[in-house]
Amino acid sequence: MPPLEGSTAEPDAAAVEAGLDALDTPVQPAAKKGGWRRFVRSALPPVAFLVLVIAIWQALWAAAFWPEYQLPAPVAVWDELWSRFTSGDAFGFVWTSVHRAVLGFLVAIVIATPLGLLVAKVKIVRAGIGPFLSGLQSLPSVAWVPAAVLWFGVEPAAMYVVLLLGSVPSIANGLVAGIDQIPPILPRVGKVLGAGRLATARHILLPAALPGYLAGLKQGWAFSWRSLMAAEIIATSPLLGKGLGAYLDDGRFLNDMSTVIAAIFLILLVGVGIELLVFRPLERTVLRARGLGSL
Repeated sequence: MPPLEGSTAEPDAAAVEAGLDALDTPVQPAAKKGGWRRFVRSALPPVAFLVLVIAIWQALWAAAFWPEYQLPAPVAVWDELWSRFTSGDAFGFVWTSVHRAVLGFLVAIVIATPLGLLVAKVKIVRAGIGPFLSGLQSLPSVAWVPAAVLWFGVEPAAMYVVLLLGSVPSIANGLVAGIDQIPPILPRVGKVLGAGRLATARHILLPAALPGYLAGLKQGWAFSWRSLMAAEIIATSPLLGKGLGAYLDDGRFLNDMSTVIAAIFLILLVGVGIELLVFRPLERTVLRARGLGSL
């Protein structure tokens, strides 16, 4: 039956269509607040927490629950850090470890990304390799250090092997988890439009799986950083240079708790810096691209 003259059917249909279009449109985040205010909101809580930790530490030291060689005063650790920074040693330790970790992590991404795509999309590969990837992810990376030293000697190659074996499974598993959550209709649409396997992986699978892939990258970096620290503590040689792990082991060898805590602080500082400067901005970019605002 045709709509009566003056009927509101057509305007209502147009309104419904406009509403559906509005639902498909990503929600734009609210206007950004001033840079200073954002900085205060992001920097003040961790600084306040650090001050609280130091206050508790100072109180425990003043109460003398433990001897000085087990719990030094905060000022003693500060003196150790300050002497290392003024002499330039701290920058050398950080550079030796960070540049090695970043290079190994980039190589791990190159290896783990196609591996994750194969495991996610090829059933026989998933059945054969998938369980081993999960097992390798749960295997402590320090277990690879003796094997790597026997294979390659106390050389940089041993460090990179331990780093790769610690990070590749996490990155690949993160990508597999992200691809598993992609709606099946997306790859089918790409196939109907004539996209080949490489085009599907590049334009459909990787962008759609980006949140899971990014989570895998974060975990892969954490595993690679921990693996490197374990390798630097166990395998020491002039050929390797002195990184943060070797600096930490120096404190153990000298029975100097101030050096141990200073090294732990530098290792933690690198981890926090990578999170705030690299992964946090990437996460915000992905969320904004999906209309989810920013954290």
